Amino acid sequence: MRFGPPGAILPKEVRAMAIIPEKYLDLLQRKKAFANLATLMPDGSPQVTPVWCDYKDGLVRVNTAKGRVKARNLKKGAPVALAIADPDNPYRYVQVRGRVRLVTEDGAAAHIDSLAKKYLGKDKYPNAAPGEVRLLCEIEPTSASGMG
Repeated sequence: MRFGPPGAILPKEVRAMAIIPEKYLDLLQRKKAFANLATLMPDGSPQVTPVWCDYKDGLVRVNTAKGRVKARNLKKGAPVALAIADPDNPYRYVQVRGRVRLVTEDGAAAHIDSLAKKYLGKDKYPNAAPGEVRLLCEIEPTSASGMG
């Protein structure tokens, strides 16, 4: 589906969000699969961190704490990439490229608790530092593909 002439650079609001292939959604929704999140440092060099993730309303969601390197890199509109390998078969994976849609403190504490339930089987995230402020980051996929 095209929204303009070939070669046209389309306004951001016209571009379609990529859909993650259904056969890989289990990696985001059910399995305890870690995502390797790549962000860009201010000097343009890559920074990669393993993170917990989930998927809601077509968005990949990750969580971090204010002050961390990835939190500083995850600004609205920033490009990111994720590689998520199947913990039961590392030759099966999905890779997602996208842009940060939202970074917010709103709902971030509840989100990290839901990720703790998924990854640790605990109702409450057990590793919070005193005074830590959590950030919920929503990533809008622009491309997605997988293997296996």
